[in-house]
Amino acid sequence: MNIVKGIVGKAQEETDKLVSTLRHQRPKGSSIGEPAGEGERQYLIGGNWKCNGTAESLTELIKEFNKAGPIPANVEVAICAPYIYLNLCTSKLRDDIAVGAQNCGVNDGPGAYTGEISAAQLRDVGCEWVIIGHSERREGFGMTGEDEELCAKKLKVALDAGLKVMFAIGEKKEEREAGTTMDVCAKQLAPAAKLLSESDWANVAIAYEPVWAIGTGLTATPEMAQETHASIREWIAEHVSPEVAKAIRIQYGGSMKGSNAQDLLAQPDIDGGLIGGASLLADFFNVINGVEKK
Repeated sequence: MNIVKGIVGKAQEETDKLVSTLRHQRPKGSSIGEPAGEGERQYLIGGNWKCNGTAESLTELIKEFNKAGPIPANVEVAICAPYIYLNLCTSKLRDDIAVGAQNCGVNDGPGAYTGEISAAQLRDVGCEWVIIGHSERREGFGMTGEDEELCAKKLKVALDAGLKVMFAIGEKKEEREAGTTMDVCAKQLAPAAKLLSESDWANVAIAYEPVWAIGTGLTATPEMAQETHASIREWIAEHVSPEVAKAIRIQYGGSMKGSNAQDLLAQPDIDGGLIGGASLLADFFNVINGVEKK
């Protein structure tokens, strides 16, 4: 067993070196301001391109991002692209924006998993992040949706492969109206809390996405979002540990855009955003710059 662990560890080490090399070959980014201080959470702004774009249109978008100016030093930024455009991002996107995928297989290695992309393969092509548990995958689209147990297993597999994970949770409109928002979020978090070690959580961000606000133009008020984020942090404190709860970043993902980002990001328990439609526009940088610079 120790020999196997040693081989796996060596392979991950080599992959990490490759990812670092690929990143340093990309166009240089720039930063402004001061980084997050000791004990402060660094903001995380993730872009989810979903099933959008062409090689031509995304190349033009990357050019826009590359010349969009400095990124605040207290903000981490990642773009989660469709699988077939990951190479475009890892070769052309500025080096201060990490590259991620939108899903990975539950398989923890190669094998007869037709159509799947493993977490290890994502690392191999330069990915640093992956989204797991997005509501569109939990619900399904012409296919069976992914349940809480499956999402938790994928989360663990991705972490073990060396990826960082934006783990998405959130309630539907009728659940919000019934007052069961935290019941739903807790049900989605519970299997992950059982599978993950406390140290695993250092590479997890929770993306709270009220399903009723995704792609609808509807947005939770900053006060509504803050209330839910605070409740999620309290749940983590009780069911994982107070230390993890204090450190973990909780993103908001319900139709955040440049026009509302500043008010949402000013809330004490909102540590960033998972951005859909606006991440396909120059407006993505208005979201990034909605963070209060240090």
